[in-house]
Amino acid sequence: MALNGCFSLDYHGNPHPGDLIEVFRPGYQHWALYLGDGYVINIAPVDGIPSAFTSAKSVFSTKALVKMQLLKDVVGNDKYRINNKYDETHPPLPVDEVMQRSEFVIGQEVAYDLLVNNCEHFVTLLRYGEGVSEQANRAVSTIGWVTAAVGAFSFLGLFSKRQRAKYY
Repeated sequence: MALNGCFSLDYHGNPHPGDLIEVFRPGYQHWALYLGDGYVINIAPVDGIPSAFTSAKSVFSTKALVKMQLLKDVVGNDKYRINNKYDETHPPLPVDEVMQRSEFVIGQEVAYDLLVNNCEHFVTLLRYGEGVSEQANRAVSTIGWVTAAVGAFSFLGLFSKRQRAKYY
């Protein structure tokens, strides 16, 4: 099925070198960059946990390994699509430059942080020269709202305790 020029496993489109690949894992999206000939570059926890289990581990990871893998191995049984969603706001670098940058980092260990340096940041840095992640921005926003709500409920709870204390 095609969605805005993006493809899933239900519709076997042909990604081009430099395309961003969004993989739909349960509860989050994993990102890779297509290199050609069926291969992608992506990051994974350094301890080699299978991709289906990396979500929970990545919350606590501070390092990741840059891997060149077959797209089919990265995707497994999950759905995926080509998703160059930032092209309108961030001009892509020339494909030759994206490929050179990718080759340079394969096999390297890189810093990882779920909110500021995750797999989406990594591949968008390769494609655009700038790390971008809507997924991380949503998470930061959610954390901010939850923190504000907890603070408000705590304040209201303390306030009502003080009011009750006056009447006992």
